[in-house]
Amino acid sequence: MQTSISPPLISSVRIHDVFKIFKVGEVQTIALRGINLEVAPGEFVAVVGRSGSGKSTLFSLLAGLSEPSAGEICIDGQSLSSLPEPERSRLRLERIGVTFQRDNLIPFLSALENVALPLQMAGHSNPLARAGQLLIEMGLQKRMHHKAAELSGGEQARVALAIALANNPRGC
Repeated sequence: MQTSISPPLISSVRIHDVFKIFKVGEVQTIALRGINLEVAPGEFVAVVGRSGSGKSTLFSLLAGLSEPSAGEICIDGQSLSSLPEPERSRLRLERIGVTFQRDNLIPFLSALENVALPLQMAGHSNPLARAGQLLIEMGLQKRMHHKAAELSGGEQARVALAIALANNPRGC
């Protein structure tokens, strides 16, 4: 059964008393300890910190890619922990734009095909046209038919950004 997450009128992020503990054997590493954050609609927030301070872990939790050890994360009033994985996946597809430290492009697909893929998955009526327009906006009109592995690091980063923006995540 496929469910669709209908967007509420107001977009926001709320993190309440979030902990993330990684366990490897008997060793426990506390990556996040009691994090609280609220982001209002239209508000921009920068998360800064030294290497290893938990920034990537926090964004992994916000995207629903992993679950907190304790605490609650809500996107648009919906608790991520109450959603089964298929619904968290749909939320990422429809309402959250994510880019990673490593671009995670599919190397044997062209830039155009990489950007069109999430659009196809979301049922967009003309994914190639939308993907092409995004790549033009990123200044990649001459590189859109090149395989991801043939692009420079900066070009790959712009393709990843186009992917994050492809399905018009809320707030964009």
